Amino acid sequence: MDDERTEVLTIGRLAHRTGLPVRTLRFWSDEGAVPPVARSAGGYRLYDAASVARVELVRTLRELGLGLDDVCRVLSGRSTVAGVAGAHVAALDAQIRSLKVSRAVLSTVAKRGSTVEETALMNRLARLSAAERKQIIDEFKEEVFGGLDDPRFRDRVRAYSIDLPDDPTPEQVDAWIDLAELVRDPGFRARLRTWMELNTPVPGQGRPPGASIWWARQVVQTVGEVRKRGVAPEGPAAAKVLSELYGDADRAAVLRSLEAGIEAGAEHYRRLVARVRGQHASPDATGELEWLARALCAAVQT
Repeated sequence: MDDERTEVLTIGRLAHRTGLPVRTLRFWSDEGAVPPVARSAGGYRLYDAASVARVELVRTLRELGLGLDDVCRVLSGRSTVAGVAGAHVAALDAQIRSLKVSRAVLSTVAKRGSTVEETALMNRLARLSAAERKQIIDEFKEEVFGGLDDPRFRDRVRAYSIDLPDDPTPEQVDAWIDLAELVRDPGFRARLRTWMELNTPVPGQGRPPGASIWWARQVVQTVGEVRKRGVAPEGPAAAKVLSELYGDADRAAVLRSLEAGIEAGAEHYRRLVARVRGQHASPDATGELEWLARALCAAVQT
């Protein structure tokens, strides 16, 4: 066959026509994606106009990320473009999720200045399966909330779940890393258990006086408004606020509950849970809780 005829192209002319390197075309040809239509007398590969169109199709599929095996299956008719594309979309979704996790871990490492060991731990926590994440939370729930006597509270705890969505944001992954480290800490579990015991109603008795600090956000909002007005926690105006919030409830019992929650880090825990769930978290109330603790302490000492 005369390789100088216009309808016949050497691999060099095919490279010139398509703008691809000869090395790439040779590799595609060896893999069967762009086979030569004939050989010259000297054994050189020869292509035709249809080969140009085939190269463009291979280039398009490769730019979309398909491997040469998939490309060859499509070109040979063993698979459809739609079928291969669907499988590739699923693979890309998985890759994107993995990249998001990697980004979140690296962002946390950079923010904390983590060691190699800490980085490895965070990476493992971020890549746990849904079942493994559930096991961590279930063990935490059992140790912190198990055996508390209030039936209504037990029902709420049983339905209480914390997990990442199928397509988490980097912020959610970052919050999960922090939360997983926190709930696996025995010290945190013990402190939170103490706090829960102080705030769980005993059968036949009413709600403990300090429970409303944590279950009613209006308490925090009220204190926030008082702080904005510059009210000192040790003065008579603060005592009036306490009376409005707690009536004649035992101030010492309220203070014990509040201090246990602050020591446990309940506010930090609450905000982490909201971030993992992708919910809008209320502003950090640490300042309000500390003001309230000072006011209660002053009342108890009076």
